[in-house]
Amino acid sequence: MNPADAYSLCCKYHGKRVRISDSSGKVHVGEITRVDRRQVWILPDRRYSGYGLGFWGFGGEGFGYGIALGTILGIALAPIIFF
Repeated sequence: MNPADAYSLCCKYHGKRVRISDSSGKVHVGEITRVDRRQVWILPDRRYSGYGLGFWGFGGEGFGYGIALGTILGIALAPIIFF
């Protein structure tokens, strides 16, 4: 997925729970909290990430962690129950 398409999808799904797969093979599940032209920030879902509530406020701003748009292979809305 090219960065422009990834940016558009991230903007569309801002505030929603998503599943993002990246070029290193990692799958990120959580809520998109911020998007800019270089990165998307995702607040991990505790059920799937293992980070827990302690990850809230990472970087001092509560955005979660950043994923570079150029590394995103796919973005999909995550269902409520996701296996």
